[in-house]
Amino acid sequence: MSTDAPVGEVTMETDGHIAVITVRNEAKKNSYTPEMMDQLSDHLTGYEDDDSLWAAVLCSAGEHTTAGLDMPKFFGPNATAEPRDPNKVDPFGLGRRTTKPLIAVVQGITFTVGIEMMLAADIAVAADTAVFQQLESKRGIAPFGGAHFRYLTRTGWGNAMYHLFLCDKFDAAEALRLGFVQEVVPYGQHMDRAMQLAREICKNAPIGIRATKIAAQKYINAAERAAIDCIPEIRETVFATEDSKEGIQSFIERREANFKGR
Repeated sequence: MSTDAPVGEVTMETDGHIAVITVRNEAKKNSYTPEMMDQLSDHLTGYEDDDSLWAAVLCSAGEHTTAGLDMPKFFGPNATAEPRDPNKVDPFGLGRRTTKPLIAVVQGITFTVGIEMMLAADIAVAADTAVFQQLESKRGIAPFGGAHFRYLTRTGWGNAMYHLFLCDKFDAAEALRLGFVQEVVPYGQHMDRAMQLAREICKNAPIGIRATKIAAQKYINAAERAAIDCIPEIRETVFATEDSKEGIQSFIERREANFKGR
């Protein structure tokens, strides 16, 4: 009998003109492995390139959206993550982006990359159980998936820095106030509501909807490009520190980090 832990995966199904992309790693609160991130990129690319698909819903199985990245597999000494293919859609919207509607659905734990991918989508529907936290700086690093500029574009400087500096947890009501999510519904109704919105979108002319999103992207691309270009510098800065090593080790040992500021 195999004793291997279940391996997470990301799947895609279609419902008429709608692509439903589902993250499945419930045993680890839907934490992302590098392989899962590659699968998500593949499915988003498949959606983008299929003219018969007019809207997509990105969701997660079970009670939680995601606890974030499986950190040691991305940043530890045995990391297996590799650079993503620039020809494929980037789930964080930092490289190639989908030009068609993308609805994110969140519930329960929605940490770090879960927030960043939600903010890279166009519309977000949250269950009332959703709780959010951008906690990278509690691990000795910093956000690399767009939080440093998408918090600003969604909610303004003061609100953005409040949550980015505190690395605090906030609930669905606060996410709605900030503009991070567009609707909050009772748990159990969140997926149905997202599908309802996708079907309403699909009643409209897909070429017109796509042209609208492309035009909107052109408006924000210049500012986003400058913020994206500084991500390598952020990585170089934080990964060169003792605090980064302490942060990763504290995650592995499941304890609070003891940072020294060096």
